[in-house]
Amino acid sequence: MLFPKKVKYRKWHTMRKNPMKVGAATRGITVAFGSFGLKAMDQARIKSNQIEAARKVLSRSIGKSGRLWIRIFPDMPYTAKPAEVKLGKGKGDLQGYVAPVRAGRVLFEVDGIPEVAAKEALRKAGTKLPVKTKIVARQ
Repeated sequence: MLFPKKVKYRKWHTMRKNPMKVGAATRGITVAFGSFGLKAMDQARIKSNQIEAARKVLSRSIGKSGRLWIRIFPDMPYTAKPAEVKLGKGKGDLQGYVAPVRAGRVLFEVDGIPEVAAKEALRKAGTKLPVKTKIVARQ
């Protein structure tokens, strides 16, 4: 699974949760490397294990002939307190890392396989993610 080698701060502030106030992405909104891409249609925090599940589906589908690019990286730590613990006593322990994704961001790109196979592979990968997705082609 993906996670950063080193972080400056072990725990982050939680950041904004209201998706209406977050806005759409301005960076990473076009297919830059491959022929087809998987674009997020709304805002979400994608965990590293969800990215890994989508990557496995894509790598199985495209085989050795195709090429895969992952355009997001989980570098934001998230914490959680254990079950049935009272309030107070500080912030919870580190659970893992997430990639904050805004609407319009291209998550994965593929190249080197036919259009039908690429669209089917990206559709399967989109089911593994907690965000509505759309398959886009290079302009």
